[in-house]
Amino acid sequence: FVGLPNSSSHALIGSILGFGLANQILRGGADGTSGVDMAQVWKVLSALAFSPLVGFVGALLLLLVMKRFVRDKTLYEAPKDQAPPPKGIRALLIGTCTAVSFAHGSNDGQKGMGLIMLILIGCAPTAYALNRTVPESATPGFVQAARAASTAYAAHANGPAADLPAARAVVTQALQTKRVDDPAVYGGLAALSNDVSSRIAGYGSLGKVPAAATPNLRNDMYLVLDTTKLVAADTRAQARFTAQEVGVLKAYGTQLEHGTRYIPLWVKVTVALALGLGTMVGWKRIVVTVGERIGKTHLTYGMGASAELMAAATIMLADRYGLPVSTTHILSSGVAGASVANGGGLQRRTVRNMVLAWVMTLPVAMLLAGLLYWALLGVAHAMGY
Repeated sequence: FVGLPNSSSHALIGSILGFGLANQILRGGADGTSGVDMAQVWKVLSALAFSPLVGFVGALLLLLVMKRFVRDKTLYEAPKDQAPPPKGIRALLIGTCTAVSFAHGSNDGQKGMGLIMLILIGCAPTAYALNRTVPESATPGFVQAARAASTAYAAHANGPAADLPAARAVVTQALQTKRVDDPAVYGGLAALSNDVSSRIAGYGSLGKVPAAATPNLRNDMYLVLDTTKLVAADTRAQARFTAQEVGVLKAYGTQLEHGTRYIPLWVKVTVALALGLGTMVGWKRIVVTVGERIGKTHLTYGMGASAELMAAATIMLADRYGLPVSTTHILSSGVAGASVANGGGLQRRTVRNMVLAWVMTLPVAMLLAGLLYWALLGVAHAMGY
């Protein structure tokens, strides 16, 4: 509203951290420790903190390289009134803008879709906790992969398979502590994998799983999937398994992921439309700030192209490694870096306000989400839920 380029990524991640920490504090004890995965938190926060620096330095260096090798003066001059840019420069800008839009939609779109699926799974687990679109013809392949993985785990367990409640407890503990180099964990995974394969074989397909059985089955599949990923990535755990067994476990993980982690087409379309419509409605104030108020001189074609190229490359690289980053922070930092490279300097007031907004967004979102969760939980308890 005030024209400051702020980060929806920071707001969304802060909100999730806020209610996760609030849940952990309110529940307390061992049960509350699952509120937030701190390893993932530091991974995400590191990406959010480091990416603007990459945008700043990258755009600065890219513009200096462009000035060294591309001699077209029009690239480094401010646009004249309402005169359109030359066709070549126009094509360059359209290409770089398209790249940023695509990268932004990919990264922010994933966050939006993830949030919607989180809500859908919580509110309507029967419909969305499992991928019911998997065809019945895929069931034999899944069952075979599950039984092969169960056999591989059982071969490295320290005795007969545990009963299911004990197996869930062992695997849950291993997932929380990230310690999977333990024969007891393999025994638990063998028991859960065997039970999952038996249940799905009995139902015939994921689409035929009864509503009452869906949450429990989904939870077991989730436990096995994430723990299997840890086993496949742990060097000490891998030393216990042959290369063939590791391949079996990875194939099983792929099958589990396909069955539990999916996004319906209508969610993808809805998020894409929301991103596009939001940009169409609220673009002007932010565009003026980025284009005219970060640097002391007006944005040139070369500055815009270098900032956009660096932003697109950074976001796509983050996408490749599954890291949520802020398009706003990267692009704004890129414009700042290009302004410095162009010799125009930065407007201190705008930069100060932007940095304050960036720094405050995460903790404020955490605080508001935590307070809202506490208040709504109190209302729910007062109503007898």
